[in-house]
Amino acid sequence: MSDVALEVRSLSRTYGKRAAVADLDLTVRVGDVYGFLGPNGAGKTTAMRCILGLIRRDAGTVRLFGQADLVAARRHVGAIIETPSFHGWLTGHANLMLAAAYAGLTGTAARDEVTRVLARVGLAERGTDRAGTYSLGMKQRLGIARALLGRPKLLMLDEPTNGLDPRGMREMRELIRSLALHDGITVFVSSHLLAEVQAIGNRVGIIQGGRLRAEGKVAELLSGSAERIVEVGASDAAALGAVLEGRDDLEVVGAGSHGRTRVRLGDGLDAAALNRVLVQAGIAVEALVPETRSLEDVFLEVTT
Repeated sequence: MSDVALEVRSLSRTYGKRAAVADLDLTVRVGDVYGFLGPNGAGKTTAMRCILGLIRRDAGTVRLFGQADLVAARRHVGAIIETPSFHGWLTGHANLMLAAAYAGLTGTAARDEVTRVLARVGLAERGTDRAGTYSLGMKQRLGIARALLGRPKLLMLDEPTNGLDPRGMREMRELIRSLALHDGITVFVSSHLLAEVQAIGNRVGIIQGGRLRAEGKVAELLSGSAERIVEVGASDAAALGAVLEGRDDLEVVGAGSHGRTRVRLGDGLDAAALNRVLVQAGIAVEALVPETRSLEDVFLEVTT
């Protein structure tokens, strides 16, 4: 089987004159937790529907584990697109038994598989309760349990933390991370919550207006976009300012937090070297704090 779980090339989908997805390229490798990022309305759900063959694409190609035949390849894929829905009058177990039957599982094999996935998402003790009594977080987990039927190799989740409270978001984040680490499942997760994806993902694609704006490893995107800005604090702010303004290998870019000065370092100068310069100039340095970057920073840079 291919080491590329999902390959999308030049994918497009229009509604009338509006391009919901335009010339989209994506590459998700086996083992990735891939964050598909973008604001609401960016085209994430439309792209996922096209990838899964749920709606027609106007142009482009999609390969799942090297296969262009999506009907055959989908046996390796589990998915939640938008909010999962269930028969509220049936138990969680009964809902999953129906899904298992649709997937061709019957009898003992179906019961064993349903028991397995309920336990895997932490619903073993609530499987006999009616799905209509489940909280939103429990319904999301039941949706993941349904997506796990048949042991898929790729899990596609559309905004799985949408509407959850902080506890539910953390539980969902831990479940996704566990499925990747312990079950060996490649995960493709769309979200507009950039910090959530940064906490679990190793690769991301950023989409806006239906177009991919950036793609790569999280660490590379963060380091590649860093502006090398540090905040410097000293007991004598005036003396600090005089030393900083007199150098051509850095730029003072404004006030920082706690009365510090924000400085952009030039090539050949790092925080440690700046600290040595200041100490040698007689400045009592109280703080020297490199600014950290986030996916939100990267997103704003590539979409503005």
